[in-house]
Amino acid sequence: MRKADIGVVGLGVMGHNLALNFERNGYWVALYNRTAEKTRKVLADAGPERRLIGTFSLEELCANLERPRRILLMVQAGQAVDDMITSLRPFLQSGDVLIDGGNSYFQDTERRHEALKDTGILYVGMGISGGEEGALWGPSLMPGGSVEAWKILAPMLQKIAAKAEDGEPCVDYIGPRGAGHYVKMVHNGIEYADMQLIAETYDLLRHALGLSAPQLAEIFAEWNQGELQSYLIQITAEVLRKIDEETAQPLVDVILDEAQQKGTGKWTSQNALDIGAAVPTISAAVDMRILSALKQERLQASRVLSGPIRTFQGDSTHLIHLARQALYASKIIAYAQGMGLLRQASQEYEYGLKLDRLAAIWRAGCIIRARLLSNITLAYEHEPDLVNLLLAPAFREALASRHHALREVIKIGIELGVPMMGMSTALAYYDAYRSARLPANLIQAQRDYFGAHTYRRLDREGIFHTQWT
Repeated sequence: MRKADIGVVGLGVMGHNLALNFERNGYWVALYNRTAEKTRKVLADAGPERRLIGTFSLEELCANLERPRRILLMVQAGQAVDDMITSLRPFLQSGDVLIDGGNSYFQDTERRHEALKDTGILYVGMGISGGEEGALWGPSLMPGGSVEAWKILAPMLQKIAAKAEDGEPCVDYIGPRGAGHYVKMVHNGIEYADMQLIAETYDLLRHALGLSAPQLAEIFAEWNQGELQSYLIQITAEVLRKIDEETAQPLVDVILDEAQQKGTGKWTSQNALDIGAAVPTISAAVDMRILSALKQERLQASRVLSGPIRTFQGDSTHLIHLARQALYASKIIAYAQGMGLLRQASQEYEYGLKLDRLAAIWRAGCIIRARLLSNITLAYEHEPDLVNLLLAPAFREALASRHHALREVIKIGIELGVPMMGMSTALAYYDAYRSARLPANLIQAQRDYFGAHTYRRLDREGIFHTQWT
């Protein structure tokens, strides 16, 4: 009987669609799910002509794979991954490849890599972005871990990955150990920020101009034809157009305003604090999701806390123009924060990340795919050691012509009482980064005053302490 080229463990939406993606690209795929009924359903739905082999135990799965075995784990991040590795171990041999394709925390991937390195089993932590559609038709893939495993997997992954406009597959070897999952974590942090900035723009235009969801849909659809072109802008227009069949209202208007999260944005913020990288816009996006979850508290507060009366007296066409410029400027700044975190983490964890390659594999397939990423790719190709994306000529010029719009939009938001936490932190980051002198001198003086923490001086070398009283 024909053996499979790869096995997929876990046939939820992502695992199921990735299996079909491999099969469509000419590979035989062995399937396993903890519940046999799910495996049978996937086989029945696919039909008998597909290159799919159903298996109903991990031993049977491994027996049906060509050597070296390639097994993609699509199970829930956390303990389930550890349990599955333990269960598979008796049936694996040196040279076999295990791939964790879930949203595992990168430190867990580091630990698993360390535990398996002396067994001969090649371990890969692979970030996958693109949602269920991307999994089926071409995701962005971020494999890290064993270089030997990458050489084995590369032809398969290059076939199933999304293709950028120039035809390049959106996959590349990311780096050792947990590098793949680290990069996916930061990708998701950027995604949080991007979504928050879009939401703030929607909120401002809705409150300032009283625009309906269908009217806002047309604005975002138009923006998607220019420099803001991206998957998230595209789906924003589509979401705003959708009408609820039950109420005949725009569906977005009847959705509860509580944004959920699965933890990757929070991990990004936490790790940035751990290694000393500034990502305030990503952190603001996390904070706003937390605040959104306080629905009952917000309802109570809305009845007792005062704020400005929300009226806008300016020109509506001009505000829409300003909002477009402000959104693009703040998105550049958010991406700069994410890329800066990746640069710093690469040094901290010795990942050897190539930022131009990361931007390149995000150009298609993934949730944050955008025209902007082509310019980011070019910036790092031209200057691999670029310390901050804001310093690249193309982005320096883009912000020079747009930061005034960002300031004006934030000012309007403040005057109307519309929360602009994402855009405000983006502007503050930009202003702080371009400041030759910050008020940290006062903070250092305060620290020395109450804790004798010492300070350095501008006019001479050395460490100093003052008896302040």
